This record gives sequence, C-alpha cells and structure tokens, in this order.
Amino acid sequence: MDIFNKQRYTITSALPYANGPLHIGHLAGAYIPGDIFVRFLRLNNKDVVYVCGSDEHGAAITIKAKKEGVTPQEIIDKYNKQIKDSFEEFGIAFNIYHRTSEPIHHQLSQEFFLNLHEKGEFIERFSEQYFDEEYQQFLADRYIVGTCPHCHNEGAYGDQCEKCGTSLNPTDLINPKSTLSGKEPILKETKHWYLPLDKYQPWLEKWLIEGKKDILKSNVFGQCQSWLKTGLQPRSMTRDLDWGVDVPLAEAEGKKLYVWLDAPIGYISATKQWAIDEGKDWELYWKKQANEADDSTLIHFIGKDNIVFHCITFPAILHAHGEYILPENVPANEFLNLEGDKLSTSRNHAVWLHEYLEEFPNKQDELRYMLTSILPETSDSEFTWKDFQARVNNELVAILGNFVNRVMVLSHKYFEGKVFLGSALTTQDQAVLDELSKFPDLIKQSLSQYRFREALANFMNAARLGNKYLADEEPWKTIKTDEERVKTVLYVASQIVANLAVLGQPFLPFSSTRVFEMLNLPAQDWTAAGEAHLIPNGHQLGESQLLFDKITDEQVEFQLQKLAQAKASNTLAAPKAAAKANISFDDFAKLDIRVGKILTAEKVAKTKKLLKLTIDTGIDKRTVVSGIAEHFTPEEIIGKQVSILVNLEPREIKGIQSQGMILMAEEADGRLDFVNPISEVSAGSTIR
Repeated sequence: MDIFNKQRYTITSALPYANGPLHIGHLAGAYIPGDIFVRFLRLNNKDVVYVCGSDEHGAAITIKAKKEGVTPQEIIDKYNKQIKDSFEEFGIAFNIYHRTSEPIHHQLSQEFFLNLHEKGEFIERFSEQYFDEEYQQFLADRYIVGTCPHCHNEGAYGDQCEKCGTSLNPTDLINPKSTLSGKEPILKETKHWYLPLDKYQPWLEKWLIEGKKDILKSNVFGQCQSWLKTGLQPRSMTRDLDWGVDVPLAEAEGKKLYVWLDAPIGYISATKQWAIDEGKDWELYWKKQANEADDSTLIHFIGKDNIVFHCITFPAILHAHGEYILPENVPANEFLNLEGDKLSTSRNHAVWLHEYLEEFPNKQDELRYMLTSILPETSDSEFTWKDFQARVNNELVAILGNFVNRVMVLSHKYFEGKVFLGSALTTQDQAVLDELSKFPDLIKQSLSQYRFREALANFMNAARLGNKYLADEEPWKTIKTDEERVKTVLYVASQIVANLAVLGQPFLPFSSTRVFEMLNLPAQDWTAAGEAHLIPNGHQLGESQLLFDKITDEQVEFQLQKLAQAKASNTLAAPKAAAKANISFDDFAKLDIRVGKILTAEKVAKTKKLLKLTIDTGIDKRTVVSGIAEHFTPEEIIGKQVSILVNLEPREIKGIQSQGMILMAEEADGRLDFVNPISEVSAGSTIR
C-alpha cells in the first residue's frame, strides 16, 4: 500500500504536558519523525493538516503547581509559551499548536462524553478509590506511586509503569504511596463512569491484529498484541479532581474527565480551531465521508509510553462514537537515552531544547540530523555529546557542507559564479546523473515505511555521490588544460547540489533554504527531485557561505560538565526517605550486627544484580547473597570489611542458602556503598 497515494492527511504528534520544557527525548519520540513526514507530504503538494498542542489537564499539572506553590493556570501559561516558542524556533512545522484549556476543547470533549453517555456506552460504577486522609482528597492515577507488579519498578504511576510500559490501575501497585503526603492512602468509595474496553476487545482484535499486522511497526504491534492477550478491562473515564474538563452531568458535580479521554480529543479541537482560522471544513479531516475513499488518512506520531492510549483507548472511543475516522498508523518510537543513562526530567538528566537553542544558535539542523540518525525506531537508542560532535564534524561538515562549499567556491573562482554546460556530457557524467535520479524514490520508499534513519542515510549518500564525482574528476587540475571540461564538471556538480537542496528539505529545512539562496534558486517541490538540469545553462549563482561549523571540544566538554553538575546537585538536594515508625530499645537489641570480612565473591549465574559472598563473621564463615553486582565487581570487594546482620532468618535465593544481610548506604540516585569502620577491626566485633 502506498501511504503517499491518499487524498487528504491528518497528522498528529503527541500533546506535550505543559508542566515542563521539552527535551531531546521528546523530539526523537514524536516530533522530528512527524515533522519530516509532513514536510515530505507538503513537498508532494498533498492536502495535510499537522496538529499539536499543550496537554494542560491531568494530575501532572496540579502536582507541578503544588510543588511550586502556584496555580495550575500559571503553570500551563508558563510552559505552553516555552514549548510553543521552542517548537517554532526549532522549525517543527505544525499548522496549529493549540491548548486543551481553550473553551473550544472543553466543549468538544464534553460533546464526546455526552454522545457516549446517551448511547449507553459507559458503565456507572461505585468503586473504592485511593484517598489521602491528610489532604482530604481522592487521588487520581498520577497522584499515586508504587512498585509495578510486572517489572518491579518502584516508581510506577497509578495509570502506567513508564519503565515497562504496562497500563495499570492504582490498585495494581505494590506499596502505594500518595505523592501529596508521602503516606499510604486508604480506599474510599466513589462513583465513576467506565469505558468497557472489554466490550470492544473483539472489535479491537479484528481491527488491530487482523487489519494492522502488516502495517504497524513491530514494536507497536507487539505491545498491542500483549495487551489484548492479557485481556482488556473497563477503564474509568472520569476522575475526582479540581482541575480539568467538567463532566457534563448534574450528578457528577466536582468530577473531571479522565485526561486520556480529553487529551486525544485535543487533536480534533486543534483542527477545529485551525479550520475556523483558515476558513476550512474541519470535518473533512476527522469525520467519515460518504465515500470511504474521500476519508482523511489519520496518522499519530508518538513515543512508546503512549501506545496503549492511541492504539486501544482512543480508537475505542472513536469507534463507540461512530462518526470519526480511525488511525491508519501509529508509528511510535522507543526511548532515547542520554550518556549511558535514562533521560530524566526529575533528575535534570536531559538536553533541554530551549537551552540547546540558546547555546547552539542557528544550529537547529545539526540537532535534527543527529536525532534523525539515531531515532529509536524499534529499540532504544542513545545520544552522546561525542557522537553529536562526530556526526556534525565528520558528516554534515566533511561530506555535505564540504561538497556544497567546493562547488560554490570553484564556480566563483573559475567562472565568476556562473554555471555553464561546456563540452558534451561524458558517459561518467551521465552515469552520475542517472544514479542521482534514483535517490528520490529511495527516500520516498524509506519514509513510506517510517524508516527515517534509512531515508536520511539515502540523502547523505547523494552527497557522497557528489564528493566522489568531484574527487574523480579533479577540476582543480583539469582547469589548467581543459576549461570547457571543467565547466561541464561544475555544471553536473551544481545539479547535484540543487538536488540536495530539494531532497534535504524534510530533514534539514534551514540548511536547504540556505542552499537554495546560494544557488539563487526558488525552493522546489519534490517533482524537481532527481532532475538532471535544475540549474539552467548560464545561471548566475549567489554568494557562497559555509553551511555548517565544526562542534568544538570545548562545546562538548561544557555540555558534559552541565550533566555532571546536574547529577551532583540532584544527589545533594534529593530528599531523604522519611524516618520509619519508632521502635523500642528491646526491638533494636534483637538485631545482632557484626563486622565481617569478605573472603570470596562471585556472580550468581543468570542474574544481573546478585553476588555470592563468603564472609568471615568472627563467629563462623557463612554465605550471603547480596544484590550489589551492578555496583561492585567481585574482585574489588574481596578483603573489604562490612557490617552484617548475622541473626537474620536464612532464606534461599536462586538456589543458594543466604545466611545474613550486609548493610549498605544508598544514595538518592541509587548508588550503593559499604557501611564499615574507618579503621580495621577484628571480624566479629559487635556494632552497637
């Protein structure tokens, strides 16, 4: 199926929460792929609307407001502006960047709810929901954290574990805690309206598993298959909150719509606002038409943590409504890591877009190129500043920039910036132009399968073709004996430059604009790509300029120092765990803690975290299994003194009888260290 052979396109990128700035993980997940795809559609003169906007409801906003001691409105106003400005400066080409706090969005979301309510699609159910007694408040999903029952991540939210991507209910969490008070919440009865996802499961299985198997990316299809195999459950579409879209029922006073009901409707309300502003008909882009062939093609660009909502929840809502089109595809990307660690907003371990734009002025395309070349399309990938430097210097500067610069400089040096077809094209010239003509289809084919890295590589291969052609022809030598031949060589080379300007527009829009300016040509659409004679004989080129500058060691070191300082600052400032409940002295006296010495250490087979230790406790030599293998190698801890609880009930771990527990200090970032005496004491010494 040719995805580019459709009449009309509705393209969305995930609505960012207006509770913090954008970082490179966001760009790599949902925005750069969407922007490349949309730019390609526009170059092919397609009817396309590209919508996005700030998600300004949900618990994340109110949590941020409480932490900063301001109102939710102040939070969303601040970050909406910052995010919108960053997108504009970076060059993400939305038709509209909207807000879910706008009245048009509230109205449309309520219309959706009422449509489903009047059809009897919701289940009204009383249930027990977590309640914070100290704050006298029901806790929405994101107000509760605990241990994921699937991957045992201790920081899972009440609606989803962001580590393994599993969709959760708050009561699924192990050891739940309120994010408001830090205490264990109680369960209290409340009424909510549930969407019966189990009712739609047969339809979803047919639509997704049968209809999308050969269309969805493998990572997306795999997640969908897993959720459906587990079995869908009804999900509440309302919340007990004081911020969001009001549930439009008299009996639901004080309740708000679930953010994952109203947020994706934000795509529709944004389109509706754009249509009002531009004098368009928004329904053409979202509603089913009389003839199915006239329907718009809906594609969602998102990160992996939003797959369930865009492939399960939102399609079920659209299906239940009945008037709206369903997504053709949901090309979700996996996660981007940074310098060997997960990107983390809370730990400030990130490359923030607004800071990058300040520290690397006019280098939007450099970051676009880097991120496109490492997009986590089917598995996680990693950004490092050294790799950024290498890709900019060795590829953008040395390959693309160098070729364009040499063609421009030689043309001005030899022929005052004019392009002439001198002697007839040789077989080699024609072979190069024939090879050049293949790249548009190669790039199109890659983009049709959402292989953006591959598409970018094909574009760069066109630049490599130009460099090789110049190196083979050596016009700087030929000029001494055959000026007409040099005219032809530079004519062919200029055609390659012009094609690079056309082909590069989806990937490097700022650089392509500068190349068109240097060539003294208007921007061309995709129909010009691959043409051998884009620049006419006798054409006057514009002034030459360097496309890219090298990234210096000093710039890289500055960024690495920023990350190191953020890590150190986060560790120092991190709040320590609250003291546990008081115990009696008699309880403490029951603990027999001794100084021990590690005699041997080895990894436990088929585990990542466990070491098998032999410890001299002074009273015996015993085996202890300890989860410290990710922090210490066996070799470096042999001979170390440790504090060991020797009267802990033995337990079997991975088939090994563990007879005690060594005591460790844990930093806020998870690092462990030994608790031991300053100077060596004899094994078996009692710790009091």
